[in-house]
Amino acid sequence: MHSFPCKQISPMAASCVTKVELTVSCENLLDMDVGSKSDPLCVLLMNTSGNQWFEVDRTERVKNCLNPKFAKKFVVDYYFEVVQKLRFSVYDIDNKTVDLSDDDFLGEFECSLGQIVSSSKLTRPLVLKNKKPAGKGTITISAEEIKDNRVVNFEAEARKLDKKDFFGKSDPYLEFYRQMETGWQLAHRTEVVKNNLNPCWKPFKIPLRSLCAGDMDKPIKVECYDYDNDGSHDLIGIFETNMKRLNRKRKIIRTLESQCKRCQLNFTVGIDFTGSNGDPRSPDSLHYISPQGVNEYLSAIWSVGLVVQDYDSDKMFPAFGFGAQIPPSWQVSHEFPLNFNPANPFCAGVEGVVEAYRMCLPQVKLYGPTNFAPIINHMARFAQQALQQNTASQYYVLLIITDGVITDMDQTRGAIVAASRLPMSIIIVGVGKADFTDMEILDGDDGRLRSVTGEPAVRDIVQFVPFRKFQNAPREMLAQCVLAELPQQVTSYFRYINLSPPHEPKQS
Repeated sequence: MHSFPCKQISPMAASCVTKVELTVSCENLLDMDVGSKSDPLCVLLMNTSGNQWFEVDRTERVKNCLNPKFAKKFVVDYYFEVVQKLRFSVYDIDNKTVDLSDDDFLGEFECSLGQIVSSSKLTRPLVLKNKKPAGKGTITISAEEIKDNRVVNFEAEARKLDKKDFFGKSDPYLEFYRQMETGWQLAHRTEVVKNNLNPCWKPFKIPLRSLCAGDMDKPIKVECYDYDNDGSHDLIGIFETNMKRLNRKRKIIRTLESQCKRCQLNFTVGIDFTGSNGDPRSPDSLHYISPQGVNEYLSAIWSVGLVVQDYDSDKMFPAFGFGAQIPPSWQVSHEFPLNFNPANPFCAGVEGVVEAYRMCLPQVKLYGPTNFAPIINHMARFAQQALQQNTASQYYVLLIITDGVITDMDQTRGAIVAASRLPMSIIIVGVGKADFTDMEILDGDDGRLRSVTGEPAVRDIVQFVPFRKFQNAPREMLAQCVLAELPQQVTSYFRYINLSPPHEPKQS
């Protein structure tokens, strides 16, 4: 049994009153439609005295469903000392009128609010107006006291969803679930975005209590479906997260977005094609040319690329390889364009980088050595040009994907120390199981990186990400790690040159 605290509502009478949220679902409803299923809606009515019932609220209508989980909640005031009779009436809605007299009645259930509160969760059969059973229909009502009024604001979008419809694309919508002792409870359902594999849903709000009962570590499940008119919605995908993870990512994204408004971020991709990755013809190779079209480098390009591409000003990525013998001379190159076009090495988005990588891999011979310095210096030349500008409107980010074996450690340290004075950062993503000690040294989190001559980096510009650690983790965890240090690195550059970012508001 749940106890509810008393709240003084007037100086004249000490009444016990609290707000209660009711969640409703039904199962095995009567099927009243010919050629389809019922389109149920639940109406809540209340009676506090006599025979007068008044409507409190209605849920949304769920199309073509005999087992609806209603996303909309009922919120009512619970007076401990008052018998509050409730009637939950379920209708099959086939028109747009508010009047229910022309809609098919699917059943109802009457009880007191106190019964629901004391039970916490109540499941009962539905009955018709003549009090006979409404088939096998049942209704389940859960009650929860509203103690937390915090609300979470969401903006949600998805990319490259599966195509589930034969003659069109998918019609996706999202469902957010809260974990309960008895399973998952629906907290919110978004609108359907028609015929779109890259949907952007309207901003929405979910009460924190409905999402996780105020527990920031409590699991939250999100399911994505392709809507079908007949109610047989196809599952597109599922992921779990919690508010703590979402909050961490939100802080990083907000900070990075504010930096993006001040300057333009320009990402360049560098991919390790050295022999230590293994023969691409072998399944053990990190560059394996798989019949399924997937290998560890491709997974890293997709996953990390989707994280960073939103922050690139034009989403055109110069993409280079290093450490391979390339045609036609078969000389080793440490900065060759993946598309073999030095005059225009740009790829359109992460999809373009993936396509260029797939085309390039069979045409080169993995070789060595593994030299980072040439590609770092290549990026540094562009960053150097930004110093000629009056404001720091351009900032460059080099994304290196490597198996971790590095040959020119001394030269790389020198290149990073020199680059620390430029509008530039380096994100190193380590793939495979190699020893990443060198990468940790370059990261410099345990102390300031120095060149072989002892010159220190003026600021930390390297972030190392061990990809395998995040392969089976939620995407937001990878995003958090990839982007964690970038906002501070951008700001530290502005401070280093005593220059305010463009459009930065003046301090009052």
